[in-house]
Amino acid sequence: MRILFVTSNRLGDAVLSTGLLDHLIRSHPAARFTIACGPVAEGVFARLPNRDRTIVLDKLPYRLHWLPFWASVACTHWDLVVDIRGSTIAWMVPTRRRAVMRRRPGHKVAQLGAVLGLDPPPLPVAWTAPEDRARAAALLPPHQRFIGLGPTANWAPKTWPPARFAALYRALVRGPLPGARPVIFAGPGEAERALAAPLLAALPEAIDLVGRLSLPEVAACLACCALFVGNDSGLMHLAASAGAPTLGLFGPTPAAEYAPAGPRAAAVLSCSESMQDLCVESALAAGIRLLGGADAPAVPALSLSAPAA
Repeated sequence: MRILFVTSNRLGDAVLSTGLLDHLIRSHPAARFTIACGPVAEGVFARLPNRDRTIVLDKLPYRLHWLPFWASVACTHWDLVVDIRGSTIAWMVPTRRRAVMRRRPGHKVAQLGAVLGLDPPPLPVAWTAPEDRARAAALLPPHQRFIGLGPTANWAPKTWPPARFAALYRALVRGPLPGARPVIFAGPGEAERALAAPLLAALPEAIDLVGRLSLPEVAACLACCALFVGNDSGLMHLAASAGAPTLGLFGPTPAAEYAPAGPRAAAVLSCSESMQDLCVESALAAGIRLLGGADAPAVPALSLSAPAA
């Protein structure tokens, strides 16, 4: 069985789509997969079981990137084409079955689950290899506890002030996570390094993993964290998919659609669209609740049930 899976250019949306792939792998263990995604998301699928290849779509003007992609897949007769981008490409290749995403209300994971009629929808997953986990164990030894911090995002209004990240970390080590060491995560490139620099300066004891690892290595390191706190970003979604207790910080973007989805994940919302109006006390209470503290106020639950078509 040959399956073509067309997923997102963006890291976060690509991570959220991994639940569908995991469902397909479990349902069709002998299937072979071809993945199409953007260059930023390529590493999400590097350890995907039964992957034949990944086709990286580098955007071109006038959507010309679709032409070489179509040429590379049109001569294969697919058993299933899944297209979460809702493009026309799924209708232009030979296949026994196609499943194309369309926008609908609800959390993104529920929207994705509806593509294959799955309710409840499958949660995202993170695939890692033994070498990724060995690298993580060397960087973050299992005898120590760690608090992961993700101070960056692809849009400045989504970023919480670095001083509040530092204050939240200090409150957590005074409370539910005594002795935990901070680990600062961010993507590659100078822009990410610049966004992370103030928090690195505020927490000189932090382990600096900014732009130093492949995505599977990042996922393995995130899985070692006792808690991850981060802005609404692809890194936040990767943390939740890796199974880390994940607290997403939201202001101008809709948590009802993009809150982290994982076995232990929650969102805390600013009282306005400004991240400046999200206080440390609210984030701390949400973090304690996520860690199982009985006295903290409840974090609003997000329904992942797929809405009716």
